[in-house]
Amino acid sequence: MKLQSYVMGAWVSGAGEGRQVVDAVRGEPVCVVDATGIDMVQVTDYGRRIGGSALRAMTFHERAAALKETTKQLMAMKEQFYELSFKTGTTRADAWPDIEGGFGTALSYASLVTREFPNDLVLIEGEMEALSKNGSFVGRHILTSKPGVAVHINAYNFPVWGMLEKIAPSLLAGMPVIVKPATPTAYLTKAVVEEIINIGLLPEGAVQIVCGSVGDLLDQLNEQDVVTFTGSASTGQALKNHPNLLANSVPFTMEADSLNCAILGESVKAEDPEFQLFVKEVAREMTSKAGQKCTAIRRIIVPNALIEPVAEALKARLAKTVAGDPALEEVRLGALVSAEQAQDVRAKVEALCSEATVVAGGEEDMPLSGLSHNAGAFYPATLLRCDEPLSAKAVHSVEAFGPVATLMPYHSLDDAVELARMGKGSLVGSLFTADDQEARAIILGAAAWHGRMLIINSDCAGESTGHGAPLANLIHGGPGRAGGGEELGGARAIKHYMQRTAIQGSPTTLMAITREYHRGAKEIHDAVHPFKKYFEELQIGETLVTHRRTVTEADIVNFGCVSGDHFYAHFDEIAAKDSFFGQRVAHGYFVISAAAGMFVHPAPGPVIANYGLENLRFVEPVPAGTTIQCKLTVKRKIKKAQRGDEKPNGVVVWAVEVTNQNGGPVAVYDILTLVERQEV
Repeated sequence: MKLQSYVMGAWVSGAGEGRQVVDAVRGEPVCVVDATGIDMVQVTDYGRRIGGSALRAMTFHERAAALKETTKQLMAMKEQFYELSFKTGTTRADAWPDIEGGFGTALSYASLVTREFPNDLVLIEGEMEALSKNGSFVGRHILTSKPGVAVHINAYNFPVWGMLEKIAPSLLAGMPVIVKPATPTAYLTKAVVEEIINIGLLPEGAVQIVCGSVGDLLDQLNEQDVVTFTGSASTGQALKNHPNLLANSVPFTMEADSLNCAILGESVKAEDPEFQLFVKEVAREMTSKAGQKCTAIRRIIVPNALIEPVAEALKARLAKTVAGDPALEEVRLGALVSAEQAQDVRAKVEALCSEATVVAGGEEDMPLSGLSHNAGAFYPATLLRCDEPLSAKAVHSVEAFGPVATLMPYHSLDDAVELARMGKGSLVGSLFTADDQEARAIILGAAAWHGRMLIINSDCAGESTGHGAPLANLIHGGPGRAGGGEELGGARAIKHYMQRTAIQGSPTTLMAITREYHRGAKEIHDAVHPFKKYFEELQIGETLVTHRRTVTEADIVNFGCVSGDHFYAHFDEIAAKDSFFGQRVAHGYFVISAAAGMFVHPAPGPVIANYGLENLRFVEPVPAGTTIQCKLTVKRKIKKAQRGDEKPNGVVVWAVEVTNQNGGPVAVYDILTLVERQEV
């Protein structure tokens, strides 16, 4: 069977002979992968013109809704993906982070956008910057969708998650994608993309997939496009230096393999829980996905006094690991993805043995549960030991991308930090210690060489996601050998596919562009109280100026008695006189309570509830006798998706300014209200 690509709205087969892909477990043919003859000029044009135009016409929330529903339907089909995943050599437990973890990542991004992004086409970043004395000239940063395509070149080890963690932020940013899956597991990626196309909720052209060589695709890219790559450091560097990418300054993000480390703290004793946690995590990372993870532990850094106990504990634990048919429940070590990968691991182990000795594993004649013989690409969990790691080179530069790791002792914390650094950049490092000062010393010493660092002790181990688990809300990437790029990281990942632009002009003009009120912009005044208006009727910049109120001694006393706040600045005349304030003052929270009393409309109406308060600052003290006034302005509107039988509503953000009799601000903040919508 020749694996088809989905390009230009159709499933097409390559015109060449292609490359045969076999079942990693039994060595049986699965498919032929070939993309020969696909016109990459037309593919990129189709993505930009058809997919991109449709995505950019959708708001952030509309994109999120389409992605969320698509992913929910994919989740319902998960069993068919698990069945395919077994052919890649992966156990169900190891496939869970790939399949359900991939779907979960996409859902996380969709929820983040619904929660934190506007229901609009433009994203505002940061606060307005005053650029002139009188405030008539201001600046602000915005992010808009790029009219290009995102090319995602993915690794074989996570064919589902690796695709979804990239396409989710791309699509949410308004950028169509061209997925290039790694050949050995392309059939699983293709199966998911096929269902995405069948579901049909994402615009046509938003997702294309090329199964096979992309040919001259990189030659077709321009300054509005983006390339991401996951794979070996050597391949990534070659792609990063592609002449066209350099000539057009095409953004390129690389997540490469790295020699990640796990450090056992110097303070840990063999009887401590951190010792067992360390051994368990190292063994798990060696065998999970048969060690085919960019985040897998490759270097095991252990105090010299514990090198023997750790070696024996790991050896015993690895000996209990059942290898074989990944479809069987008892199997914990599946196959490598291909015979070629197994051969590469053999060669790398041989290179490592120039500086290290074999503690466990190494022999490939191993029992396989559920299989009569090794027809696949199985390799045993192999533990090596290097006794002079500070002078060694291979253990810090050669990665056997399989179930292989090297033990290395250290004699001081400085040595441990130096060993961690010798990997020259890693995706993740782990530290196991209950000594917080030890943790601080190692993290501060090694953090610059790592994209993520995990500190494990008995306090957090029960809920820890583990060494090898990237999370949607934290960055995934690392310096140096790890590629120097960043993926994931919540909103950061979405912004990567957008253009950040500084806009300058009058507050009113910027308000029209951003659909957010800026101080100094033109205000809209209406005789109708804004709390009597529905969500749709309220306009950005609509302003209410309230009546005045003079704060009295009784106000201060009564509020203190009701709230229980008898802080000296409100009740002790002598102490207050000698304080920062110079006299007794009203409670700050009385001021904002009084402000609410001035601007609310008491009768039932479209305003459903107070939704929160943000960015509160008390600017000036308010002593008794101060006359305050409040200005309430519609700053931003966020349309919310209707849930169940609740009334359709949206969030209205109001800019509030409370001033004294001199016109000076005493408190500024944003208040959020839920306001009923008339539309369904």
